[in-house]
Amino acid sequence: MSTGETGEDDHAVIRFGVLGPVQAVVNGEPVALGGPGVRGLLAMLLLRPNEVVPVEDILDGLWGDDPPLTARTIVQNYVSRLRRQLRLVDPTGSVWIDTQLPGYQLIVDEDLIDVSQATWLLNRARHEHPVRRAEMLREALSLWRGPVLADVSPRISAPELDDLRFAVLEARIEADLDLGRHAELIGELATFAEAYPFREQMIAHLMLALYRTGRRADALEAYQRFARRAAEDLGIDPGPALRELHERVLNDDSTLLLPAPAPLVPPKVGVVVPAQLPPAPVGFQGRDEELVWLDQLLAEDHGEATPIGVICGPAGIGKTALTALWGRMVDHEFPDGQLFAGLRGFHPEHPPLDPGEVLGQFLLTLGVPANEVPADTDDRAALYRSLLAHRRVLVMLDDARDSAQVRLLLPGGSRALVLITSRVRLEGMVARSGAWLLDLEPLPVADSVRVIDSIVGAGRIEHARLERFAELCGGWPQALRIVAARLAARQEWIADELIAELGDERTRLAALAAEHSDTSVRAGFELTYRRLAEPDAFRLLGMFPGPSISPGAMAALQSLDVAAARRNLRALADAFMVTETSQDVFVMHDLIRLHAKELAPVGDERAAAVDRLVSYYLGAADAARRFFGPMAYPAGKTDNYDFGDVGQAVLWFEREWPTLLALLDLATPGDAWRLARMAHDFWVARPTRPSIVHKGLAIAVSAGDLEGEAWLRHARCALGYSAETVPDAVRVIEIAAQLGDSRLAAVGHEALATVYSGEEALAEFAKALEHYQEVGEPGLSVLTHARLALLYVEMGDNGTAERHARTAVEHADAVFAEAFCREVFGRVLSAQGAVSAAQQQWRRSLELYAQVSERRAEQMRDLIDGV
Repeated sequence: MSTGETGEDDHAVIRFGVLGPVQAVVNGEPVALGGPGVRGLLAMLLLRPNEVVPVEDILDGLWGDDPPLTARTIVQNYVSRLRRQLRLVDPTGSVWIDTQLPGYQLIVDEDLIDVSQATWLLNRARHEHPVRRAEMLREALSLWRGPVLADVSPRISAPELDDLRFAVLEARIEADLDLGRHAELIGELATFAEAYPFREQMIAHLMLALYRTGRRADALEAYQRFARRAAEDLGIDPGPALRELHERVLNDDSTLLLPAPAPLVPPKVGVVVPAQLPPAPVGFQGRDEELVWLDQLLAEDHGEATPIGVICGPAGIGKTALTALWGRMVDHEFPDGQLFAGLRGFHPEHPPLDPGEVLGQFLLTLGVPANEVPADTDDRAALYRSLLAHRRVLVMLDDARDSAQVRLLLPGGSRALVLITSRVRLEGMVARSGAWLLDLEPLPVADSVRVIDSIVGAGRIEHARLERFAELCGGWPQALRIVAARLAARQEWIADELIAELGDERTRLAALAAEHSDTSVRAGFELTYRRLAEPDAFRLLGMFPGPSISPGAMAALQSLDVAAARRNLRALADAFMVTETSQDVFVMHDLIRLHAKELAPVGDERAAAVDRLVSYYLGAADAARRFFGPMAYPAGKTDNYDFGDVGQAVLWFEREWPTLLALLDLATPGDAWRLARMAHDFWVARPTRPSIVHKGLAIAVSAGDLEGEAWLRHARCALGYSAETVPDAVRVIEIAAQLGDSRLAAVGHEALATVYSGEEALAEFAKALEHYQEVGEPGLSVLTHARLALLYVEMGDNGTAERHARTAVEHADAVFAEAFCREVFGRVLSAQGAVSAAQQQWRRSLELYAQVSERRAEQMRDLIDGV
């Protein structure tokens, strides 16, 4: 967990608190958040950080069953105010509120929220020495500034925060008891027992403190007082743990006087306690959250079941290093030893180890004479379980091929703990044995830098270069270690040379191989590739140009149906060759992508796959763009692409924008300019990314494609109508005349009209409407009517303006087009003095804009507030 400290030159860090009044603090100074409604909204977002909080939940939290008629608009205004405040105090944009259907999402580093800090301190303290544990837990308790959520509506509640405080408090008292601070705890515990009479853990701590200070009778009286109260008020008896403690105090059990050390069972003569874990890795950095996960696995009460943790991830991600390090950190928890077996699930030369062979090795390690090791695998497994039934051992099974390979290697008792590492997601272990599953991800930049720095030697490589190495390695631990090894061997003078090797995608994988060694990033990927059930899917991904792929695009590449493509992608995800970052969105790490590119098809196979992929994107883009405005550019057939609503269309374009840009280099000129034009229809509604119009236009002109040139010149006009766009509009009209295309003629004259003013503009608009009438599709002219309405307002003819505005609204059937037309209609009504009617149109426009463009929605809110 980050400490959150910053240097003088770093930007101010904003921190948030809900463990008391809701607050945001910058450099120790509170931020003015506004009234209870704004603070309540922030509280709900902070309680579910990086999750979408539905608007319905927000309405319920703020107003319950009786929200005002304008509740949604009020919430939008609250969000707008919070965004503005966040921009003021955090100009870097590290914290922001995103609009995600069906609500809002606070994007924030959770370490900046006091709840996350308290939880982290509690989890990390569990395996610290009692002195350090008590310090960490006192630090956690100091984060509470009073009653939680004290200044917001009582409908916004988080009882889990009170549970967290009690957990921290009880853990701190337990640490103090371990340190022998019994006498000084009695007063505090008696006060808590009176204030919270049914917290059994507090009663237990009080009894123990009294007993250890020689007040046995008082300890028994504390139990009796609790038992009577529980029976009278709740009708229940004390729980089994408290009853057991009472029995031990009653019997004057002297082992309660001090924490009992873990019993050490002497091994048989000639048999050592096994300590087989691999050495702790040099230069290990980060993985705080993963270490906490392992701590929680150890601390959890698993009943009679054997606790099992499965650590999964691709080759070189650091699975073995993490488990070995943690095992050594907690070796005192396993006095009967640690067993280790490398199962060779993905060995380059040898087959996976047979479970029977591993069992034989374990039995010999546990002291079974060689002539008494059973020949039958099942008999070996039975003896192995018997030997470990009551032993406190850690069993580490490294590089498992599948669930079947490890099933017989599981101990039978609940005192052992098993850690399994694998390059595939062993979901069978979860289903059958209740295992916990942890997927390892690449390291963040800061930890990546520390890995290299710790191996090369602190300060020997300047920080900027270290960050560049971290970026080029993509946080891949094995790659980072190889880079560090090469730097350490040759010293810093090869740093720039190595950066150049890694910076060139053609040589990056070759550079990530340790010299005079078989250790390389590519070799690990190759082993996984050889064992894939669908290797062709991985090969085809090597030619995919975008950063993420959907099942629809994969189906086109493989010429399969979407369901089959989704299964193939998820099979690759189970092997960690891709990652499903959200539903149906699959990404590849850069290093794995480079390996896939080396295996990608060539020749006719590649050409056919590209054709299928481009056809898919043409159809999908055509279907998605229909939600934004009238399709002046002829629409094709889109029956096979169902986006459902405008939100899905927006998400598709946002996610696929980099792929659309990359496809312009792969597609034929005719397909390339069509993709650019379709993407432009989305950009007009939501200009959050650089336009690809210029590139599409260059492709069309270079190919001599007049139709493409005309449609892309018109698109270039729409990037910003001005006197500079007149030549493009004139050229569009010229090409339209050559081709006899009324649609092109209409958009060309409309582009000229948008630049012109007064009568000159009216004349061009009239020509545009005339050509639209020839096409016979009234919906195409809605934006023309809207722009005419604005022009007539400027000219003082509000009556004619209203007729055009009403026509525009009447025929607008796409979300963004209707939003724009209603905005215009509102401006016309406002010019007529009908402010209430104008605001009604603007509120509807705001609702529509909010589905497409938060920037436009924000402008509408400002317009409404201004009026």
